[in-house]
Amino acid sequence: MKVAILAGGPGSRLGEEIEPKPKPMVEIGGKPILWHILMHYAHYGHEDFLIALGYKGEVIKKYMLDYCALNRDLSVSLKTGKVKMNGGAVPDWMVELVDTGMKTQTGGRIKRLAPYLGNETFMLTWGDGVSDINLHDLLTFHRSHGKLATLTAVRPTARLGHLEMEGDRVVEFSGKPQTREGWINGAIFVLEPEIFDFIDGDDTRLEKEPLERLAAAGQLMAYRHPAFWQCMDTIREKKYLEGLWESGNAPWKTWEEPNPSFSHGEHGIYRNGLSMVSRT
Repeated sequence: MKVAILAGGPGSRLGEEIEPKPKPMVEIGGKPILWHILMHYAHYGHEDFLIALGYKGEVIKKYMLDYCALNRDLSVSLKTGKVKMNGGAVPDWMVELVDTGMKTQTGGRIKRLAPYLGNETFMLTWGDGVSDINLHDLLTFHRSHGKLATLTAVRPTARLGHLEMEGDRVVEFSGKPQTREGWINGAIFVLEPEIFDFIDGDDTRLEKEPLERLAAAGQLMAYRHPAFWQCMDTIREKKYLEGLWESGNAPWKTWEEPNPSFSHGEHGIYRNGLSMVSRT
């Protein structure tokens, strides 16, 4: 199953931290938060990634390409300039990097990924948050109800995307700021390809009309995750995640050491063959 990750927004509330890089490349424990997200999905066997690029997307492209070269042995012909990569310890993932526009909204970015996702169920998340969610359980829940969309409902401090639910069915979705205690949208989805019919175009925010329409049509279900979830919208939240990682007790670290590092020059004991395809 493919995993789509939205990594195109500017993340303006992180200020100077993101000036030279897109938000998913902001580091936690010396590694981009995007790396943490990829590792979490790969831990559950999902290793086919589709990353929607926008703001400073070239930084993510360069990072992935540098990773391939700097974490493998190289044979370089100085005469011809030909480079051959040998061995090395890299994860066996497919990563497709797709330019989805500088100003495209979340729904529009997802719709632009449709040709690469095919007519199949897919997973979706944002490139700026981590959790300890059990993705096997999430997928089992989605397959059990037969609806078009499952979102993950979480209980952090007041944020956007308040949910009203009857049992596990979402009966009302609001993109307005949460004003009362309850569950909110954690932006970890399992979706059927029919959801593209609910997205009008580039200016559509998934968090508004598409999810509101799906909820009104009885096609939006919520998987309740009462445990750890945290996005990284502000410097304060970044420092909070840094502290958890440095403590050695980061709740979202579901994988076992040693792990493949996206830090230059480091190595883990993983399968060879990180494949990457850039689409424009």
